[in-house]
Parts: sequence; C-alpha cells; structure tokens
Amino acid sequence: MFKSFFMSRQSLYWAWPGAALIFFGTWYQVQIDVSINEWFGSFYDVVQKALGSPGTVTLPEFFGFLFTFAKLAGVYVLVAVFLGFFTKHWVFRWREAMNNHYMAYWPRLRQIEGASQRVQEDTKRFANIMESLGSNMIDSLMTLVAFLPILWTLSKKVSEVPLLGAVDHALVYAAVLFAIFGTVVLAFIGIKLPGLEFNNQKVEAAYRKELVHAEDDASRAAPPVVQSLFSQVRTNYFRLFFHYMYFDVAKYSYLQFGVIVPYIALGPTIVSGVITLGVMQQIVRAFGRVESSFQFLVRSWSTIVELISVYKRLRAFEAEIGTLPDPVVAEA
Repeated sequence: MFKSFFMSRQSLYWAWPGAALIFFGTWYQVQIDVSINEWFGSFYDVVQKALGSPGTVTLPEFFGFLFTFAKLAGVYVLVAVFLGFFTKHWVFRWREAMNNHYMAYWPRLRQIEGASQRVQEDTKRFANIMESLGSNMIDSLMTLVAFLPILWTLSKKVSEVPLLGAVDHALVYAAVLFAIFGTVVLAFIGIKLPGLEFNNQKVEAAYRKELVHAEDDASRAAPPVVQSLFSQVRTNYFRLFFHYMYFDVAKYSYLQFGVIVPYIALGPTIVSGVITLGVMQQIVRAFGRVESSFQFLVRSWSTIVELISVYKRLRAFEAEIGTLPDPVVAEA
C-alpha cells in the first residue's frame, strides 16, 4: 500500500514532491485563516465602537474592513480549489501505483478468493479515504501549530475560567482537556466498530461471490443458499446500525456541547467586562480551531473505522502473495 507509491521509481516524481506541495498549500491556507481571525478581532472592535459611539466610524471605513475580508476570502477559495484538485490527482496516482503493483502479481493473486474486489474496490476505497482523512489530518495538525500560540497569547487576557479557576493560559488547558476527554470517551464507546466493519465486508464478499458464480453456473445461488448468505449480511448490518446509533448519540451530544464551551470558559471574563467584543471573537475562533484540531479523531472516527477495515483486508491480501508458488517480482 505504501511502498508501491513512496518507494517506487515510477512514482517518485509524484509521491514526495506532491506530498510537499500539499503540505505547503495546507500551511498557506492556515495562514490565511490566521489573518482572518485577526480581521475578526479588528472588525468587531469597530462594530462595538460604532454601536457604542454613533458617528465615530465612517461608512468608507466600515466597508474597507469588508473589502479586506473579501480579499482574504478570495485568496483562500482559490488556494482551496487548487489544493483540492491537486490532492485528488495525487491520491489517484497512489491508487494507480497500488493497482500496478497488484496486477504485476495477478497470475498468482487471481487464485485468492475475492482478488478482484481487493484490487478494484479496496484500492479505490483506500484512495478515497486517504484523500479526505489525510487532508483533514494535515489541516488539523497545521491549524494546531498556527492557532495554539495565538490562543496561548490571548489567554493572558482571561483571568480565570470555571472549574480551573485562576490559572495562567487556562483557555489552552480547557481546550486540550475537553478534546482529550471527548476522544477517550468516544474511542471507548466505538471500540467495536472496526471489527464490525471488517466482518461486514466478509459477509458482503461471500454473498457477492455466490452471485458472481451463479452468472456462469445455474446450479449456484439456490434460494436457500442466497437466503442464508443474505441473512448474515442483514444480521451484521443491523448490529452495525445499533452500535453506530449509541456512538452517534455520544458524538453529536459532545460536539454540540462543544459549541458553548469557549463561552463557558470566558463567562467570568465577559461578565467582568475586561475584554472587547473583537478580542472575544478572536478568542472564540482561536479556541474553536485548537479544540477542533484536537478533536480530529472524534470527528473522523467513522472514517477511521472504515480505513482500518480496508487496511486489514489489503494487508491480509498482500500476505497471500508470499504463500503462493512461482512468484513474479514486480518493479513497483
């Protein structure tokens, strides 16, 4: 899965330079987001000034702030569109490298049950998951690197927070502790999901295999056999639905409560009136970015479960290569 792309001479000019470009593009996006966060602080201070002292802010000055935001947002959109376009191509090249590697061994792999599904469907799913999950992970890490120092600095303006009390940089600790709490709890609640996803693919493959054989052999896919195989599919899906139900209850409850966490943390500071509206907006946005970055596993758990399932199937598939006679050494 990895050597065929990152260690292959055929893919050398796509793998590493492409990864570097994705990292740089993501970092540039985050820097624009940092600039937008600073803009929010200045803009809301102007709004507060205009509402509190009518006539102190001119209309050109107000629209000037909006024009600045439009420029920042325009650059962000252009970078995001190009980066998304390039990432899709880069990940497809990864899938292509995997496909070429497996097909070089096809005379042996074709003897393995479900070989066509592994080569076609699982490589496609692996590429799709890596496109979304990998991009989100890189974005979360770089957002954390960029916004954590900002939140650290802004925390100096906050004297105390509920529960933690008067602690230096308390907002940073609040964001980290809340994210870690959610990650640990949801990981424990969803611990059965990877195994169920893996079993789901096994029963689906068995059902698909019987139907494929029945296309050429009229004696296959008899009603009792089909009913039994599909019954296994239904049972596993119903178990999966049940476990995802209580997992989703916990996940969405946690994420919805997370919306008000920065306001709870800022409660004593807001009530005492020691910060402006602009500073509050900066803190809330920075807190949200840091918290969201630490919540990467929480927000992506369902996708991670699917990736684990695909990875286990492809690893089992690759392990079969060494057990078959007459190996064909592939260049990739």
